Amino acid sequence: MKIIHDNGFSQDEATQKISVVCANTVQSIGALIDGMKALNIPFASKQSTDYAALIKKTLEKKEEFQPLTEEMYKAIKTLWNDKGIEAAYERRDEYYLHDSAKYFLDSLDRIYDKNFVPTEQDILRTRIATMGVIEVCFTMKNKLWRVFDVGGQRSQRKKWIHCFDDAKAVIYVASLSEYDQVLLEDDTTVS
Repeated sequence: MKIIHDNGFSQDEATQKISVVCANTVQSIGALIDGMKALNIPFASKQSTDYAALIKKTLEKKEEFQPLTEEMYKAIKTLWNDKGIEAAYERRDEYYLHDSAKYFLDSLDRIYDKNFVPTEQDILRTRIATMGVIEVCFTMKNKLWRVFDVGGQRSQRKKWIHCFDDAKAVIYVASLSEYDQVLLEDDTTVS
């Protein structure tokens, strides 16, 4: 909505998204590692096994990933080229993997560049869990539109009802790329 109806993102706003892009990249490789474990897929090399341990340790610490360190870059690059990760990616419908994982992992060299600033496409593909309800207002054809981004997690769903006060129409939007994925919350229920 911001790109179409509000002149997009400023340079400062785009720069503020670097940490989200870096985090999504590291989280994506972490999810693939988890997928390999769940599917009993081995790594192709000892180096990949060691790098996977580094990634998991880093994710457990909940560290900032901006900028990506050289060690993290090498780890992600090596893992993304591992045959085990490739096999897990092919079976991504059997566990939770963000739909932009491939996009960010394929863009690793660009993201690692010291002059990296996220593009509009990068920002559109980021995943940040919505907590609560976020409202975006804009005018189109002399009509005020209010769009609500509501948290999809079970704990957030009770907050939706207030979005319907005085509503004249409701349009539901669902991701076509995620209709058959398991829920992140319980890893079994199809979303």
